[in-house]
Amino acid sequence: MNAHDLLALLLDPGTFRSWDAGLVDVRPDPGYAAGLAEARRKTGLDESVVTGEGLLGGRRVAVAASEFGFLGGSVGLAAAERLTRAVERATAERLPVICLPASGGTRMQEGTVAFVQMVKITAAVAAHKSAHLPYLVYLRHPTTGGVFASWGSLGHLTLAEPGALIGFLGPRACQALSGSRLPEGTQRAENLHAHGLIDALIAPGELAAFLDRVLTAITAEPRRAPRPDPATTAAGPAWEAVLRTRRAGRPGAADLIRLAATDVTSLHQAGLILALARIGGYPCVLIAQDRHGPPPGPAALRQARRGARLAAGLRLPLVSVIDTPGAELSARAEEDGLASEIAGCLADLTTLPVPTVSLLLGQGAGGAALALLPADRVLAAEHAWLAPLAPEGASAIVYRDTGHAPELAARQGIRSADLAADGIVDQVIPETPADPGRFCRDLGHALHRALEDLAHQGDDTRLAGRLRRYRRLGMSPHRRPLPALPQPGSRPCRRSPYG
Repeated sequence: MNAHDLLALLLDPGTFRSWDAGLVDVRPDPGYAAGLAEARRKTGLDESVVTGEGLLGGRRVAVAASEFGFLGGSVGLAAAERLTRAVERATAERLPVICLPASGGTRMQEGTVAFVQMVKITAAVAAHKSAHLPYLVYLRHPTTGGVFASWGSLGHLTLAEPGALIGFLGPRACQALSGSRLPEGTQRAENLHAHGLIDALIAPGELAAFLDRVLTAITAEPRRAPRPDPATTAAGPAWEAVLRTRRAGRPGAADLIRLAATDVTSLHQAGLILALARIGGYPCVLIAQDRHGPPPGPAALRQARRGARLAAGLRLPLVSVIDTPGAELSARAEEDGLASEIAGCLADLTTLPVPTVSLLLGQGAGGAALALLPADRVLAAEHAWLAPLAPEGASAIVYRDTGHAPELAARQGIRSADLAADGIVDQVIPETPADPGRFCRDLGHALHRALEDLAHQGDDTRLAGRLRRYRRLGMSPHRRPLPALPQPGSRPCRRSPYG
């Protein structure tokens, strides 16, 4: 499919308008000039990139598509300048950019000056994203070289054509330089999707509908949140709460999203749900642990951090849902950096510049649960709980058996009511076990109210409040205070080697 056919398939009929003007003079040598002339005759285009604007679902968007028939979609000085100008114009006019590369990379006939153009294109894309404007990429067959290593890999979302060849260096160049072939399938879109480098595999005919859902999901249409009558929760024994969250019929995160969110666009799953959605009309990024999924490992936590970056890049609230019996326990998880990914999640979520809401839905065992907890508003279902370890693990540490789990669960203050008393949770939502659908909808209303409340706060005020919250956590009056820090001048202080 050539560039214009793909744009006709993507955009509303008759709405494409070209932005392509005159070309930069690259002063080609005679042989290269002949190649350019032949490419222009064959494709009817003057360069390997087509740029412009059109409507997608009635929404104005900027587009840039490679034409592989024009010297393999390669990018030289003229194509790079055209692409850069298009991104800069989209930024100035506050338009989403949809890029559709299909290229062998840098145009070898123009040498190093063409190669360095990737820096210019990347800078324009980075400025566009810094303006918190969507940059969406659809990798077509084939996309390799400098194009893949620059503007093809910078998308807020990265989609790909099924079966497409996608890689840093094309197979022919790779074999010529290394003397060997990569394993079959390494550079196929399906393999990159399996490794989390691509968010979704989308056939060209389905691309318009998918991108329309994405752009709809990140567009605000807030509604007034319902304000329910005050409800009470009965704080039963902690061990009973633990057992309730482990029951087979209890709703999980996927059930909650299905019943409480709209316009959901699911992205690549790596042991954790990542999606764009709207809750009460408020667009957000969702990261969620699902009780029916595998224990979260390093890949799942990297996915959570990717969701946080996506929320920050698009200036969308982040909603995290916690429901896990504990992290993945394996040699692979240790070697892949489980602990450092937990630490990274905590750092990201405490400093994220956008509104954040976390929901403790069910089990909250260990560092994998804590990794998704920090937020401006923390909600908890009535029987949800949070503990340093599953109670059986805590019992094994303290008593060298698991029989004291109920006792430790009670002593550790893990219930939602205890968490609220300690300032860890802001609101406890009553559960209706006989009606799982109502339970999910009640949680959805609570998330809606939290997003609505946070929408009216300034960024600096909100972030300062979040940091203050966790700085003061555990310092409530009923706890014994720590010794006061020495005041300046009260005793000699050894000089720091750092001044």
